[in-house]
Amino acid sequence: MCPRSRSEAGPSRRLIRNALQGSGRYNVTFMLGLLYAAVAYVRSPVGIFVEELRRELHPAHTHADAHLTVLPPRPLRGTEPQALSVFREVCQTVAPFEITMGDVESFVPITPTVFLRVARGAYRMRELHDLLNRGALAYEEPWPYMPHLTIAKTDTAEEAQKLEVIARQRWHANSDMRAVQIDSLTFVKGNGERWLDVETARLSGVTVR
Repeated sequence: MCPRSRSEAGPSRRLIRNALQGSGRYNVTFMLGLLYAAVAYVRSPVGIFVEELRRELHPAHTHADAHLTVLPPRPLRGTEPQALSVFREVCQTVAPFEITMGDVESFVPITPTVFLRVARGAYRMRELHDLLNRGALAYEEPWPYMPHLTIAKTDTAEEAQKLEVIARQRWHANSDMRAVQIDSLTFVKGNGERWLDVETARLSGVTVR
């Protein structure tokens, strides 16, 4: 997730702690300053490629499943149920679509992040982002939304540049995998480092031909 800390309106720290201890997935200390986001997990060969590359070149980043961030992290302008209502409504009105991944790039010198750019279908991602960015999920983001799949975020620009070169070579050697189907979104919450899945919804709108 692309790259803040305000607490969720409503539940107490005790409630959050109890819920997370029940899930057994994340340490509760990560969840005390909640942010919310919407992502599309990538389970295709593209996602497998990214996760295997992370394990080899930057194992510190392997806690995050391969995904495309549709709505970057933000505090809520309402309650979690209100935000989920917006999320569900949008998913019910948008039809599944396909995107094509482009080259390996980086956000250096802004951040030491290496990623795969969305080459075709990026406008569909931006449309989906704009539909979600309203109501309880409305937020004035610090950067223009750019659809991408993060490979790794390193500690320094130098590390990112080295990783970018290797990742580009590996990516070019696997030119048969480029397409990604966007057919569901997952609403997540976390503190920017660790994230918990809240709800997954299929994109169930009708494609207009």
